[in-house]
Amino acid sequence: MALPVYADPLERIWYYTYRVICALIFIFLIAPILIIMPLSFNVEPYFTFTSEMLAFDPAGYSMRWYDNLLTFGTAAPDAVRDSSWWADVWANAKWVQAAKNSIIVGFFATIVATVLGTIAAMGLSRPEMPYRKLIMAILISPMIVPIIITATGLFFFYSKIGLSGSYFGLVLAHATLGIPFVIITVTATMMGFDRSLIRAAQNLGAGPVTTFFKVQLPLITPGVVSGALFAFVTSFDEVVVVLFIGSHEQQTIPRQMWNGIREQISPSILAVATILVIFSVCLLAVVELLRRRSERMRGVTPG
Repeated sequence: MALPVYADPLERIWYYTYRVICALIFIFLIAPILIIMPLSFNVEPYFTFTSEMLAFDPAGYSMRWYDNLLTFGTAAPDAVRDSSWWADVWANAKWVQAAKNSIIVGFFATIVATVLGTIAAMGLSRPEMPYRKLIMAILISPMIVPIIITATGLFFFYSKIGLSGSYFGLVLAHATLGIPFVIITVTATMMGFDRSLIRAAQNLGAGPVTTFFKVQLPLITPGVVSGALFAFVTSFDEVVVVLFIGSHEQQTIPRQMWNGIREQISPSILAVATILVIFSVCLLAVVELLRRRSERMRGVTPG
């Protein structure tokens, strides 16, 4: 909001002071990310800025660490980059294997979390639902309880039923962490849903299934997709649960980064972090577009 022309000197001081404070907080939050990105182009295997980088000398910058993401673990990293080389990368490169595991686990965990979270949110949004607050608190507890406690409980539970070290158990564990995000986003969308549309569909002879797919789902789709994106990001970034219940073959990107920090410090980790930051920004942009679309569908003017 612009400063009004009739503002007194004290209001003008606070107006500019408030913006300076917001800018400093923004810089404090974004500074670690802004530092990681240029360091991922360092030609030297250091986690600090070299004199060439500070002088903006092109010789101090390189794409070697991004290239290392494709060659680390391959049988012939220096071979001619033809179809056989790419096949070697697809089959043996450790970072590529970690990315495939993260995408596969995240995809199926997102499907499970979205379906179960949407069903739970629809029930919690009904006014006649008993003990709604208690049930909501239980369902979103994985988001509140420290992840180390959740991971420990999952480890002992999965060890008893034989799911520890399996992809199915890993998918269920990641879905458990993603369900609260789906419930919150879909419930918020359902709060602005006009229930008279459901009654009108029922009066016209539509059954519960038809009413859901033809009336409810199209209107709450932005909230469902937003919850699914949050569930996918939660699964994609999770490392503690994977360390507890994942086997050695189930290396996801966060676990591979953790192993790289412990075993071999390499700026390749910074390259992966930069890619993940760009990926997260794109997802947040999609979530914001969906939020605005949801507001337009509900007749709410974005502020």
